[in-house]
Amino acid sequence: MFVMKNKKTLFFGILVAISISFGGHYYLKIFSENLQQDTLVYIPSKASIENVKDSLMGNLKNPEAFLWVAKKKKYTKKIRAGKFALKAGMSSNDLINHLRSGAQIPVKLTFNNQHRLEFLAGRISEQIEADSVSLMKAFTNAVFLEKKGFSQETALCMYIPNSYEIYWNTSAEEFRNRMHKEYERFWNSHRISKAQKQNLSIEEVIVLASIVQKETANIAERPVVAGLYLNRYRKGWALQADPTVIFALQQKYGQDFKVKRVLSKDLKIASPYNTYKHKGLPPGPISMPDISSIDAILNPVNHKYYFMCASIEDLGTHAFARTLREHTRNARKYQRWLSKQGIKR
Repeated sequence: MFVMKNKKTLFFGILVAISISFGGHYYLKIFSENLQQDTLVYIPSKASIENVKDSLMGNLKNPEAFLWVAKKKKYTKKIRAGKFALKAGMSSNDLINHLRSGAQIPVKLTFNNQHRLEFLAGRISEQIEADSVSLMKAFTNAVFLEKKGFSQETALCMYIPNSYEIYWNTSAEEFRNRMHKEYERFWNSHRISKAQKQNLSIEEVIVLASIVQKETANIAERPVVAGLYLNRYRKGWALQADPTVIFALQQKYGQDFKVKRVLSKDLKIASPYNTYKHKGLPPGPISMPDISSIDAILNPVNHKYYFMCASIEDLGTHAFARTLREHTRNARKYQRWLSKQGIKR
């Protein structure tokens, strides 16, 4: 009888030991530290659990434990896309809970004055999951543009160069819609009122601002240049802006066509963007203007200049003139300087 009791005690003891051993094994799988260092992980849409594991490889102490916990917690059935910040020392349980929650962090998306929609699409595709093809499709969607009051020529007007917080897995359509909201936020009642004082629509402000943007990189000079073009525009004169001719040339010969010197023959190019041949504004912006260029049109310097050409005394700025005679003198001086530099095109 005593022997039988000892055998039962031993048997239960073995069972308890086995249970503790198995329990400890699973506890370690679930709750022991698994992530070796802080990391940012990008999980694409429609990712598999293997994709997620691969993105963490080299940083997991126990990849198999991570997979085991993921399956047990059914994370494999609902993997959320996005950019996630993970902390060193997280267990497999912590990792799965965090990824499964969808608590991603935003990216700081930035773009400056991109010249064309395709350049903008390329720039954005470097910063979020959406590719440039899907972005271009969203940007040029005819139904969206008509609904929002844009055309293919003015579509670029909707994008205001700045920095924005946005989620990495934002779709092309979601990005475009967000930019429209930012456009409406930017064009508040204060700016609209200033545009009205200039007798310009929002699109007209942006078109003029795009010319100012391409005319001068000198931010302090932009309100002066803006005042000059507004003077010509109000007089009903042709704007005669060289950047619009360059735009027309690049439309015809390609974006790689470099122009450092606008020639007399260039001024005859057949294009609605050639402001030497056509009075008024071109059909759309010739670039994406900075906020400084937009605000220059809204807050121009009041003066009586009607002509300008690049200055050779103060490179990077312009020589302004009130009369054609004065301008011709400045222009000849500049042309001679270009020739001395060996700049023929």
